[in-house]
Amino acid sequence: MFAGINEVDWASMEHAYGPADDVPGLLQGLASADPAEREGALDGMYGAVHHQGDVYACTLACIPFLFELVVDPAVPDRGGIVELLTSIGGIDLDEDDEDEIDEEEIEGAANYAMAAAAVTAGAGVFFALMADDDPGVRVCAPLALATLHGHPARVLTLLRDRLAVEPDEEVRLALVEAAGRIALRHRPLTDRIADWLSRLAAEAYPPGLRLAALAQLARCAPQALPGDLVRMVAGLLRQLRSVPAAADPGSRPAEAHGEAAAAEERAAPVTLVGQLRALSAEENAGRAAPWTADLLRTLHVGLDDRVAERTALLTDQLCSPDRWQRIDAVRMSSGLIRAWRGSYGELVRLVGEQLGEAEPRLAEAASHVLEELFGLAAPAADALAVRVAADPGAWVKEWASGPPGLGSAVKALSRLGDARAVPALAAALERPEVPHDVGFAIGYLGSAARPLAGALRRRLGEVGLDEGAYDRASPLLAGLTALRAGEAAPEVLRVLRGAPEYRGEWLRTAALRALGSFGPAAHCAVPELRALIRRPGTAAATEAAEALWAVDGDAGTVLPVLIEGLQAEHAHERRSAASALGRLGAQAAVTAPRLRALLWHEELWLRVDAAIALWEVSGWAGESVPVLLAAWEQNRHVRVRVAGCLARMGAADAESDAAHVLRAELASVRRHNAMDGGYGSHDTYEDEKLLALCRRALTGNPGKGPAT
Repeated sequence: MFAGINEVDWASMEHAYGPADDVPGLLQGLASADPAEREGALDGMYGAVHHQGDVYACTLACIPFLFELVVDPAVPDRGGIVELLTSIGGIDLDEDDEDEIDEEEIEGAANYAMAAAAVTAGAGVFFALMADDDPGVRVCAPLALATLHGHPARVLTLLRDRLAVEPDEEVRLALVEAAGRIALRHRPLTDRIADWLSRLAAEAYPPGLRLAALAQLARCAPQALPGDLVRMVAGLLRQLRSVPAAADPGSRPAEAHGEAAAAEERAAPVTLVGQLRALSAEENAGRAAPWTADLLRTLHVGLDDRVAERTALLTDQLCSPDRWQRIDAVRMSSGLIRAWRGSYGELVRLVGEQLGEAEPRLAEAASHVLEELFGLAAPAADALAVRVAADPGAWVKEWASGPPGLGSAVKALSRLGDARAVPALAAALERPEVPHDVGFAIGYLGSAARPLAGALRRRLGEVGLDEGAYDRASPLLAGLTALRAGEAAPEVLRVLRGAPEYRGEWLRTAALRALGSFGPAAHCAVPELRALIRRPGTAAATEAAEALWAVDGDAGTVLPVLIEGLQAEHAHERRSAASALGRLGAQAAVTAPRLRALLWHEELWLRVDAAIALWEVSGWAGESVPVLLAAWEQNRHVRVRVAGCLARMGAADAESDAAHVLRAELASVRRHNAMDGGYGSHDTYEDEKLLALCRRALTGNPGKGPAT
């Protein structure tokens, strides 16, 4: 083994962390008798040689040696090497990807292509591994063949034949998953595969296999799913609840190389691979069928926009006596609601019921889901209030690094505007270190949090104006801003005057925003604000001018400063000036030509802010609406701001371009900001806000019109 490894010029190559002269050691470590060394070597391969899916010259050089390892039955844990080869060779660059590659990416794209060719050329070895003695190898081989082999029909035949004799349930599930992968990659075979999967789902097979078949049908041929899908899946989950608890995921290594090796593995230094294994073992300990959650996630991904069926599946699952099935349902409910619009009242109520469970993971998962739902969490409000009242110890979450934060249940209740969160926030304000997010929570409570103004003011007065001032003062300033607590103007003014150099700009911005929210109640700050605006063209001058306008309404003083701000070097400073001018309304009508000139600026967000301000100062929408609608199509993240302006304009004409755009948005099932592979904590809130604004714009309930 490893013949010729020393003849490769590894030192001339690089991986993610520098010279690749350590790669031979990693390859040899994969064959080590020491489980800790094998784990460390695999961790190094993923961490450096195949870092985040990248393929380097040294990655290509590894491929022949990795094939040597997977075919040698004396090498333990070869399943991980099969997965590594599948990942290295399984990256597809379609025509669209190739069109987007720039000159700097050409070498990387060539490496991907060479890796795919090299691994595909050797993929025939995976046929023999389908019958390997090691189930850990057999569970990885089907997906490797489905991903890499050039004769998918032959692979499909083998998958079907192997299913009839395979004794290991997880391997059987992998065979079905591999069939789904082939159907997605080779569409001419889809009907044939869908027919086979339909028979597996309908006949007298074990419930796990039937559920796997339904999940793959949803991925590759959703039109072939049975009409009574919800009833079928609910029945399969009931059967799976009676399956005996799974063995400890760590048992196979112990069987493979003895109890002493297993103990050595547990005592080894922690690697990323080891951490993932430990997390998986902890997550699955005691589960009857630990793969059920993955099958259900695959099913939900395949069902895509069939929101009613997905909601019904999760609703049934949340009523399960099996806490693991409920934990999975809670987590998947989050993914569903975050990405898709629908009627979720009953589902949310059932998520709320999990807050009272003794299983901490279940209650914690439920509180995290509700935290992200904002107003949609209303059906769980009483359950949240009970949870908050019963567990004061969870009102604030301490972190090993960084400031403390509010607990999930407190944040969820606050985001509902529920006054029952006030005692928890009051207690948080008395802590030595105030949670960083307490001000935002107060903002959602509105007038219900007015009793907290005194504590906010007192704590702000105690903040030392040193380098840590911003971290300590910003949550307090956010709370006072939300409450428009003008009585705190002296304390805010102290912070404004004494802001330290470190993060001082951020602190001044927060203080000026607070003073502006106070309006005339902050009259004591007028001299300071007038002094700040004497530095025209700066962000501080624009912010101070906006605050001064809110405090004393002196348009003549602030208008020159804001006009100067429209000429600032940075687009974000111009945006601030445009937005401030819009708040002046007709008193800033003289700036219309300047705002009009910005409608063709290269920065999209500046175009949007200028268009909104132009309407607000002139009262005429003819020039602004086309710019706003163009931005709507170009960047989905601008839609809430645009819809807010359209709503303030009043009812859109039924046949106007704006009305068509608004109706199309309301008709969409997908949330406008849903992302594949990522999300933001306020995504659901922003999308629900967008929907409300679209309805308001269409129905003619304009709310606030142009400023006057």
